[in-house]
Amino acid sequence: MIALLLIALFITVTFTGCRAEEVPVPTPAPATPVPTPTPEPTPHPNAANMRIAWVEPSPAFISHNGDYRGGWQGIQRFLDSHGLSSDHATRFQPHSDSDEARIDLITDAIDYWGVNIIVMQSHHFINTSATVQELFPDVKFILLDATPAYEAADNLVAIHFAEEQAGFLAGYAAVMDGHRSLGFMGGIPDPSVVRYGYGFLYGAEYAAAALDLTEGEVTVRYTYLGNFAPSPDHAMMAAAWFEDGIEVIFAAAGHAGFSVISAATYAGALVIGADDDQSGAGEVVLTSAVKMLDAVVYDMLTDILHGEFAGSVVHRFDASNRGIGLPMENSRFQTFSQAQYDAIFRLLADGTIVVDDVHHEFVLHLVVFYEL
Repeated sequence: MIALLLIALFITVTFTGCRAEEVPVPTPAPATPVPTPTPEPTPHPNAANMRIAWVEPSPAFISHNGDYRGGWQGIQRFLDSHGLSSDHATRFQPHSDSDEARIDLITDAIDYWGVNIIVMQSHHFINTSATVQELFPDVKFILLDATPAYEAADNLVAIHFAEEQAGFLAGYAAVMDGHRSLGFMGGIPDPSVVRYGYGFLYGAEYAAAALDLTEGEVTVRYTYLGNFAPSPDHAMMAAAWFEDGIEVIFAAAGHAGFSVISAATYAGALVIGADDDQSGAGEVVLTSAVKMLDAVVYDMLTDILHGEFAGSVVHRFDASNRGIGLPMENSRFQTFSQAQYDAIFRLLADGTIVVDDVHHEFVLHLVVFYEL
């Protein structure tokens, strides 16, 4: 039995001018086009009379970064399937990262735009949600990837996803498909991104053990980019990794992931997407670690429409209720099969495999873990 081993090498990477010139960095576009966010709402000309009861749902989506695609798609699908105009929905982005800015934006959305349902995403809204659920008891709030600082009120539901399980499936599938040199690029180390990375390491380790690989045969280089926005710097770092022999990078980095996709396209390498199915972004997308944001938001809005909204609840979506997974129908694996996926998914769903969702020192048997 190979003894437990953690090899954490801290490497400083220097990019030369030559390498930067070799990498074209086209401006990436999301796999699914979305409207440009409105930074701040403009007051409605009849703002003084806007505090009325709306009969039809009027949802808004508020997010700080690129982690809105699935949630926004859920809103659009809800409107379309219930015969409501797309004018009923609006997407906003706070002008700064502060609770005051977020609360002001939500207040304006309700007062000036007649919004009566607000979907918020990420840990940025932990304190904000606790405040606005009390300020606006007649508005319904859906909080994704976080829980209010205090208890959820009757007009709010909090939604969590098992990113560690989705990351596990991505790491497991990559190794089972024959890849041995892997990379992980997170946006920032917020809880959901950390869980993605932790699960990815565990999945790669689990597959290495299942294949009876030797110690160090699978390697993972690991870093955080510092933000979720596309950048030439992100593309250059990814290009350097690919040049060093990394075959596939798991990019849990919002829109910064499209910079990694650009570098992979140039290098002839592969990328694993996060949050939603990114197969449409290019042939280099091997698969995606998916959270069923679209379906969850759609279902919550439908409950509101039918008067069945149950607030003050924290929901968790994982393999047991099919809240996470890999989009196998759009994945580009060479050898990893649907049968193999179904078998490993069942082990997650029934609790045979437990992926810890708490980040701590990671102990590996066979996978060598390099951190930048």
